[in-house]
Amino acid sequence: EVKLVESGGDLVQPGGSLTLSCAASGVTYSTYCMGWFREIPGKEREGLAVIERDGRISYTDSVKGRFTISRDDAKNTMYLRMDSLKPEDTAKYYCLADDKCRTRLGLWVGYWGQGTQVNVSS
Repeated sequence: EVKLVESGGDLVQPGGSLTLSCAASGVTYSTYCMGWFREIPGKEREGLAVIERDGRISYTDSVKGRFTISRDDAKNTMYLRMDSLKPEDTAKYYCLADDKCRTRLGLWVGYWGQGTQVNVSS
């Protein structure tokens, strides 16, 4: 059974930084694409970053250069380091595990957790 638990969300000032964590169980990184997406009420799900099965990483343009995805295989934990945060980054953030790697098709579906809220405001 795949289980993902996100944490680390907080209130942060514009320009600040935050690191989100995703504790994963039931996932083998060599067979799953792992990523992060966010949701804002009334808006479409926005995919942010993905680590492919072979370790390749890609980012959506809106976060490229500001967000960094990584994972610690020994801890079965994935991270999203977010720098230079903007008010428009306010959202609920989710980590994603997909054994079909549908992010390549722009589909952010598969398994995800309960999410963690990030608020960027002064």
